[in-house]
Amino acid sequence: MINGPARFKLYLNQLETMLLEAVKQPDAALYLYQNGARTTLFMLEGLAKLYGNLHNKKRFKKMEDNFKLLEDGLGALDHYDNFAKEFAADKKVPAAITKFAQEKAHEKAASLNKVLIDKNWIGKNADRLSKIQKKLRDADWLEDKAEMKTIESFYQRSIEKITAFAKTYDTGFTELETQVHELRRKLRWLSIYPQTLQGSIQLTNTSSKDKNVKKYLTPEIVNSPFNKMPAVGTNRYVLTFNRDYFLALSWMISELGKLKDEGLRFFVLNEAGAKAGAADEAVILSKASDISRTFFSENNLGKMIVGVNKV
Repeated sequence: MINGPARFKLYLNQLETMLLEAVKQPDAALYLYQNGARTTLFMLEGLAKLYGNLHNKKRFKKMEDNFKLLEDGLGALDHYDNFAKEFAADKKVPAAITKFAQEKAHEKAASLNKVLIDKNWIGKNADRLSKIQKKLRDADWLEDKAEMKTIESFYQRSIEKITAFAKTYDTGFTELETQVHELRRKLRWLSIYPQTLQGSIQLTNTSSKDKNVKKYLTPEIVNSPFNKMPAVGTNRYVLTFNRDYFLALSWMISELGKLKDEGLRFFVLNEAGAKAGAADEAVILSKASDISRTFFSENNLGKMIVGVNKV
């Protein structure tokens, strides 16, 4: 069976390989960014967040914070680097704004390099990974069936909290970062956990008869490789989700992501001294409010969990 330590080991091995190579490069942070380290860190952060809600909370919370610090650093670098490339390709964007984004990207890479050394991920005192591995060896792991039942309960609690958060803004979102972006972050973890659990979560093969859910099943969502569950493998118990409602969740994350990117563009332009304004932000907030209100009124998340089954 695939247990907690094995799930962590897969991604820790990936991270270790990248760190060993990164330290040989003139810019370790840039190497990690360009070689997919952020995805690996998302998986590790997700596992730590998940298991911290199952047992050994303090142990896993510290682990989560360590992974998140690196992931946030890579996210900041990604943020400015992507806009620098986008602005460079757009002749309407002044060269000064492109230069601003490029300089910010270099600044974020330098900050991340400092974190890598200060937190002992790389360098002569590099012991962060070995400390994490020791904490994992000493954790109180559950038996597979009990673990899957606990994960099911965790999902149910998470869905209740996310639904309550979204319904707080039924009258409309008024702020991008703390409301729209935060809702997307909460939803996104629900779709990341299945990847981290390496086959322990599966989707039903049959479609729902719910007419409301059909509008979310676009070709882009249905055919996305991110919505394919890892193979069951040697797992003996799995948590099953209704396929259509999981895809609806994916659609919601995707649409909020598109609106998030529009909003971030305005933020970067304003940060660089350009005038991009409140009218555009208001449109984004209105669109986000509309799709959120509809999505949660249909209780799509509440219908997603089917239950734990023996393979």
